[in-house]
Amino acid sequence: DILVDGQLCDCDVVVNCQVGDPVPLQVKLTNWSKHSVGPFALTVMPYQDYQNGVHNYDLQDAITFVGSNTFYIDSVKPTKDSVYFGALLFLYTGDFYLNIKFHEDNCSRELPLSWLCLPSVHIRATEPV
Repeated sequence: DILVDGQLCDCDVVVNCQVGDPVPLQVKLTNWSKHSVGPFALTVMPYQDYQNGVHNYDLQDAITFVGSNTFYIDSVKPTKDSVYFGALLFLYTGDFYLNIKFHEDNCSRELPLSWLCLPSVHIRATEPV
């Protein structure tokens, strides 16, 4: 589950926020398998989609993280969950997306390096009223 500013996100939701206000981000990973999973890393990468096949990930002047954009997860037991909190600060107006990936952090496994990608989250940053 992904919550941005307290709002549950899916691929059809656009979350509106104001430039200059910290926007809380919460990612909850639930392990529905019969075995523990991990270790791996959760990475949040903001980008802009120019609607022509180009994604701009070079946004250090437009978005900053309050804290880290990468969280390390040691292990999640069966039927348990792990929740990670962060915040984003938008410095300019625009439509932004969050690419959220779980990366395998254990060389002994045969999973690809980036094995789980959640649907992109759409955030629209607007001027304060």
